[in-house]
Amino acid sequence: MLGLNPAQRELLRAARRGVLATLARDGRPRPVPIAYAIAESDAGLTLYSVLDDKPKSVADPRDLARVRDIVDRPRASVLVDHWSEDWSELAWLRLQGQASLVEPTEPPSAEQVMAVGLLRERYPQYAGRRLEEWPLLRIVVERVVGWSASPSGGHQ
Repeated sequence: MLGLNPAQRELLRAARRGVLATLARDGRPRPVPIAYAIAESDAGLTLYSVLDDKPKSVADPRDLARVRDIVDRPRASVLVDHWSEDWSELAWLRLQGQASLVEPTEPPSAEQVMAVGLLRERYPQYAGRRLEEWPLLRIVVERVVGWSASPSGGHQ
């Protein structure tokens, strides 16, 4: 995964949420916590998050500010971190890349099936939810920057 060391891979796997950062039209950063899953292939690393049926401020998830931001400016970052009162255990990773929306299709595309499967595997809360009916956020990761207080966590 983009040259990640084992500690960075574990942080990415173990973190239960990330913070998606997009840019509003006026240039303000717009951070929002997300559930995510990672797909690794020969082509690289891709992060997925579903715009599911949890209550939102708008009826259509395509009207969410973060989605409008991605349509207008497809650059995005996701910050994943590990916090501890023992500061020798602190670590974070920032995944930067090109963001886009994957619209649901009928039947679901191979990418949808794969991404939804990864999300359900990672989050038992998604069992029984019709994730295939909702758009996915896709971030094709181009750069990973990380830091860890632990020497084994490495700096990148």
